[in-house]
Amino acid sequence: MRKELLPGEQVIVVTRPQPRALIAPALLFIVVPALAAYASAWIVKGGPAKLVPLVTQEWSTWLIGVCVALAAWVLLGYCLPRALTWHSTRYILTSQRLVARYGMLRRRDQQVYLAAVRNVEISQSLLQRVVRSGNISLDTGYPASTVVPDVPEVVTFRNFMLDAINELPQGGSFGAEGAMHNPDGPRYGAWPWETREGGRDER
Repeated sequence: MRKELLPGEQVIVVTRPQPRALIAPALLFIVVPALAAYASAWIVKGGPAKLVPLVTQEWSTWLIGVCVALAAWVLLGYCLPRALTWHSTRYILTSQRLVARYGMLRRRDQQVYLAAVRNVEISQSLLQRVVRSGNISLDTGYPASTVVPDVPEVVTFRNFMLDAINELPQGGSFGAEGAMHNPDGPRYGAWPWETREGGRDER
């Protein structure tokens, strides 16, 4: 991690979006295989033939295959992509920048230099207030503000950011490319919610 930081820069917080997005995939991951197993057992016992006399025992293999295929489609087509999307999204707050990283195979890094931030605003839905997450909007003077969605412990995260902004040296620069850009070079390690006093040199 040290080689990825700017001179004098320290990591303050590394986190991912609030994990409430995984509730539905987690429930389906448990319920769908159970339903598929129950349906397969019902087919083996001749349940379809009792409902539709035209369905013979020879259809059992095909019907079980349909149940397995439907379960695999839900798990691989719905649950897995959402879990990977959550796992591959990271928010990294350092003493000089806020970095939002998205994606695994196709990565996108969004960086905002704290020296360019004029205002930090929090917006929360009712559900976000319950789980203490929220969206952070950063006013950098551009027509459209930068929004970091669904940050966990959003008030604490905002306070860390304000403290880092207040500790910036007066008259500091924030990069030749402006307040926000999306480089492909930096690579940050995958870590859950962490706070470190004074940052951490390496991960």
